[in-house]
Amino acid sequence: MSTGSLPDVATTLVGVVRTIIPEIRPRLISSALSGSHGERENQRHEDNFLSSHDLWLHDRYKELLRAQLPGFVYASEEADPEIVGSDPDPDLVVLVDPLDTSELAVRGILGYTHVMAYSRFLARPVAAVVGDLFHHIQLYIAARDAHGDDHAYVATDGGQPQGVAVHHGTALSDALVTNYLMRPTERLLPLANQTRLIEALGTRPPGAKSRGRVGVDFGSVSLCHVATGATDATIEFAKGFALWDLAPGHYILHAAGGTVIDLDGIPLPLDHQLNSMADIAEAMNRRQTFIAASTPELARSILNVLDLL
Repeated sequence: MSTGSLPDVATTLVGVVRTIIPEIRPRLISSALSGSHGERENQRHEDNFLSSHDLWLHDRYKELLRAQLPGFVYASEEADPEIVGSDPDPDLVVLVDPLDTSELAVRGILGYTHVMAYSRFLARPVAAVVGDLFHHIQLYIAARDAHGDDHAYVATDGGQPQGVAVHHGTALSDALVTNYLMRPTERLLPLANQTRLIEALGTRPPGAKSRGRVGVDFGSVSLCHVATGATDATIEFAKGFALWDLAPGHYILHAAGGTVIDLDGIPLPLDHQLNSMADIAEAMNRRQTFIAASTPELARSILNVLDLL
């Protein structure tokens, strides 16, 4: 399906992300080769790496979106929510993580950018795009059509979006399960202590190969990888993801037919309760633990072997 078939808001977001990627990629590669990473003091999220590239992208997103959308609430990781345009109470909230995994992006290793349009009237997302700054598979997209149905797509660098859906039927013992395990004490150690999960992934019938694997993945793109079948599940049980890290990928995986549950086994809603500016500001400070999987059965299998406090 071509971008001409996407709803207007999704087409706008795709265009913005496709404008941004070739603009930011050379800057990041230059930082990587020079060793000058442009680190800045992060007064909003003191535990997170912040670079001049995050801040530049924050401003660039707002500039491009203002030129394309009549009015919206701009909710970026890098600033307090603000109304853009003349409408004092716009329907759309545009949620942005300008540069996810920026600590790796400035080294030229991995980098992602997230944007999601959320209708306050509908109380749900209507479009989302996750952009991969360095790989040929460049865009992961979700959009709500005129009939109220959600669809997921991927697009390569310069290619047209094509529909995707999750892969079904993978048992936990055969699954590739990912986790954001980069931080040694905060995330890697809690994962290493999940003995029952590790043993379940290592289970194999007599004479068969052990196929269960644990991989590292990041933010919204980790759910996008489940949506395309590149991985089978991703889990976050330690600190939780912020809204800008989780919501775009959650919507894309939902549109692809996947499952996202909390650690009580309850499906996460698409309604993020963004009714007022105060609600939006509060939502930007929340964190959510979850299990995202290709099927409810796989999500439940993972939950059953997680040791939770």
